[in-house]
Amino acid sequence: MKKLLIALLCLSLFGCSKELDLYPRTGLAPEEIKPSDLPALERGMYNNVQNDPKRESWIIFDIVGGNVQGSTTTSKDVINNTLNPLNGLMVNSWKGYYSALYQVNNVLEITQLLPVDANVSRVQGTAHYFRAYIFYSLVTRWGDVPVMTKNSMQKPARMPKVQVWEQIESDLDSAISLLGNAKNYYYVSKDAALALKARVMLSQNKMDQAAEIAEGLITSGKYGLDTFEKIFRKQSNTEVIFAFENLSSESSNTISTLFYNYGHPNKGSYVYAPSKEILSLITEQDKRRDISFINVGGQDCINKYPSGQTGTDPVIISRIAEMYLISAEASPLNVGVKRLNELRAKRGLDPVQPSSKAQMLEMVLLERRKELMAEGFAYYDYVRTQTAQENLNLLDYQHLFPIPGGELQLNENLTPNPGY
Repeated sequence: MKKLLIALLCLSLFGCSKELDLYPRTGLAPEEIKPSDLPALERGMYNNVQNDPKRESWIIFDIVGGNVQGSTTTSKDVINNTLNPLNGLMVNSWKGYYSALYQVNNVLEITQLLPVDANVSRVQGTAHYFRAYIFYSLVTRWGDVPVMTKNSMQKPARMPKVQVWEQIESDLDSAISLLGNAKNYYYVSKDAALALKARVMLSQNKMDQAAEIAEGLITSGKYGLDTFEKIFRKQSNTEVIFAFENLSSESSNTISTLFYNYGHPNKGSYVYAPSKEILSLITEQDKRRDISFINVGGQDCINKYPSGQTGTDPVIISRIAEMYLISAEASPLNVGVKRLNELRAKRGLDPVQPSSKAQMLEMVLLERRKELMAEGFAYYDYVRTQTAQENLNLLDYQHLFPIPGGELQLNENLTPNPGY
């Protein structure tokens, strides 16, 4: 049987690492895991999902979505350099998601051997949520991808993306049935699974389902639009549905190091600057601007992630503003305009009045780019709405990521995406 490394299991997402032995030297086979091992098993799963794909995976759709440029290169240069089969960001993301998937599948296999109770159901629901999120991350980057619901030493082939989406929906339905409320938004909850399902439905153009789920969360009374400072500076807020806390003791996700320059008090390497386009889109009137950007020594920096070299950065996976934008895009025009203008009003902007669904989509995509900048949406928003060529000047083959060259060499059952 596969050995489960307890060293991985005992890294705590929840800030409890002081209570754990972080360096045990033993391993347990799945059938030897007891119910008392569940907390460590659960923490290890969170750890793998948040860390294995590496920090750039959280912002890769901004890197190739026109929201950033290099210190000496344009945003188009960054896109072309990144969308390369040998680029480290492609390699790390592919390997990282499948590494995290291996751990999630281990957890599901182990919990199936345990007596069912509330804790087992919660861990199973969390695992199904994470597996859905991993497959979502894979299919939106590479299209057809291997789908493994059980770990195997066999070399898998790519599965048509329609079947990948079916697996995602199945995992989310399982998560929704197994999960309830969480103690706080750093834990996966039923609402987190619903929020991800709304995104998944929107991605497949299943607009009625997307709107229904988004509206359910908006009208639940649990969440409300909040100020950017609260959302992105770890203050108590009504906006976040689920986020990774990424405590320094457990995580290496120093995203803002990529964005801040060395002159910033928290210092950074300034790998990516905000593109001129995104700087012009988020205007001085917009209440999001001060948290979105900061100018240090004459250089503009993205400001949503606060730590620089001083620590790690929380990563927000779902928040209620996204649900407003999903409803705005997926609902009938009268409802969509209402939701879009409610969000704009909260951000200090005047109302808009689109006269058609086509105009509405254009306005929603613009608002998504401003609201969700540096949160990992821009590129795929344009790809899924078939507007990537006009907005990003992408070549046809750049609507998918390249399969990493090393993976193609190691697995003859994989095929490259056309054009790479």
